[in-house]
Amino acid sequence: MRKLGRLATVVALVGMGVAARAGEVEVLHWWTSGGEAKSVGELKKIMQGKGHTWKDFAVAGGGGDNAMTVLKSRVVSGSPPAAAQVKGPAIQEWAAEGVLANLDSVASAEKWDSLLPKVVADVLKHKGHYVAAPVNVHRVNWMWANAAVLRRAGVASMPKTWEEFFVAADKVKKAGLIAVAHGGQPWQDFTIFESVVLGVGGAKFYSDAMVKLDPKALNSDTMKKSLETFRRVKGYTDAAAPGRDWNLATAMVMQEKAAFQFMGDWAKGEFLAAGKVPGKDFLCAAAPGTSTSYTFNVDSFAMFKLKDANAQKAQADLAAAIMGAEFQEVFNLNKGSIPVRLNMSMAKFDDCAKLSSKDFVDTAKSGSLLPSVAHGLAVRPELEGAIKDVVSQFWNEDKITVAAAQSRLVAAAVAK
Repeated sequence: MRKLGRLATVVALVGMGVAARAGEVEVLHWWTSGGEAKSVGELKKIMQGKGHTWKDFAVAGGGGDNAMTVLKSRVVSGSPPAAAQVKGPAIQEWAAEGVLANLDSVASAEKWDSLLPKVVADVLKHKGHYVAAPVNVHRVNWMWANAAVLRRAGVASMPKTWEEFFVAADKVKKAGLIAVAHGGQPWQDFTIFESVVLGVGGAKFYSDAMVKLDPKALNSDTMKKSLETFRRVKGYTDAAAPGRDWNLATAMVMQEKAAFQFMGDWAKGEFLAAGKVPGKDFLCAAAPGTSTSYTFNVDSFAMFKLKDANAQKAQADLAAAIMGAEFQEVFNLNKGSIPVRLNMSMAKFDDCAKLSSKDFVDTAKSGSLLPSVAHGLAVRPELEGAIKDVVSQFWNEDKITVAAAQSRLVAAAVAK
């Protein structure tokens, strides 16, 4: 990222887009699945209602990796989009390159500082200045289940601890069904892993081990137990899991082929888009042992510097619209997430969202509102990639011992 010039050679491969025209906002994102595509369509409607032209720049696949490759080439070529879906430490890296717009005037007028928890606001700022607008809050440490499958297996309620979970999973397995629907991709492996670490070790341990990458925490008995529990969960997935997309795993739960899925609440967006009813067709609960903590994934749009004054005005309107109450409500009703604004009414939201919102507010006060590593909110991209690789190798190769995995995690952390 520091040397964008190295990426100039890929510009010719992309050859797409020009600088935003007056009144036009070109928005790069990777929301292409059912619930996601419906949600981004709402932002388009709002911007069109303000008289602006929306230029959709969707790049599917790779959990955003493909989109970032394209974005880098666009910035190198001097034709960045008005906004791009960027989050976490990656925002800081783009800002350090001097290519992001200052949003302080919009943030001040809209009172963002009073509407956002500080831990969230800090993610969106560079050297104290807003450079990105938050769209929502996804809770990552969710566990989803099919109510009918649980009834068939004789599971009376959602498990609250990992030991309760394994008892329930054994019942599902005995009933001839898949206990855990999973997509074997590194980010999905780590989504389960960080919830296991949080459930086994608690909020402080999660912060020390996952966010601070403290070698002592990574090499502790608590991490050993976390890895042992994580490997145990693997035993309840099916042989076809490797390479499966997350929404296909969600579909397995919807179709009564599997009981549980550990995934952020974008999975709920898929349930809702399919007409499923929370509390009836599907159930939600915090991942075992994590009910008093909250790992968050904040989707946000970094705003890139534009030369044209009219384009800058359209961009400012986009930033204001993203944080506006109207969009925050309708977007999150579709997406499965919750509004990032602290003062929002949740009257129209389902019980899963209401629980998420309550826990979001409570954990912001208690200090157990924690950034998700799996979803790019906690550590630099290169470190995130390194520890994800270690975790996925451990998940996929039974011959790797717990001790070896711990040593590799420490080595990855030391490399920072």
